[in-house]
Amino acid sequence: MHAKAVRHLARKCPVMKKLVARVGPCTLAPVSDDPFTLLVRCVIYQQISTKAATSIFNRLTAVVGGMPFARARLVALTEPDFKACGVSGPKQRTLRAVAAHIDANPDLLPGIEDREDDLLRTQLTAIKGIGPWSADMFLMFGLGRPDVLPVGDLGLRMGVRAEYGLEDLPTADEIIKLAEKWQPYRSVATWYFWRGLEAAAKEAKEAKKG
Repeated sequence: MHAKAVRHLARKCPVMKKLVARVGPCTLAPVSDDPFTLLVRCVIYQQISTKAATSIFNRLTAVVGGMPFARARLVALTEPDFKACGVSGPKQRTLRAVAAHIDANPDLLPGIEDREDDLLRTQLTAIKGIGPWSADMFLMFGLGRPDVLPVGDLGLRMGVRAEYGLEDLPTADEIIKLAEKWQPYRSVATWYFWRGLEAAAKEAKEAKKG
């Protein structure tokens, strides 16, 4: 699926070549074909660990009756319902804001997969509580866009610091400059930096056990 992208990254960037060799094939793939469900997922995954977010999202999915998420079922949940799933107060408000925005803008979701990245970012960040990171995750994991660079993502910044041997976390401008070599497959490159962090953590854990 991503063979062409992986070849490009390995050819253009020595750092990516080593990372690809260590991590293996790219398995980046959309997680949902329903845009509302994906927006809910993006909200849940904001600013917490993937493990914690997955647990919360799975509980919420069960409470609303499975995927795709029905907006009516979601907004009918009470504060205790959300709290029982682990959804914080601010995220509850954001989820309600998402549902209200979609109801008020019925043309937002139909045909969303055909819009340009920049237009989609503008439309999505107009929703209260949806920032650039959530918009980028929507593009990557919902629409499978190949050239998204989520410069505000901590995992990407940590991965770049580790693979490039930097002392400090890189700034957004520094990542943009480094990522020039990765175009037009910056989504795939980002995925590799995430997986590289996971691999390093696993290796460190195993070494500690040994």
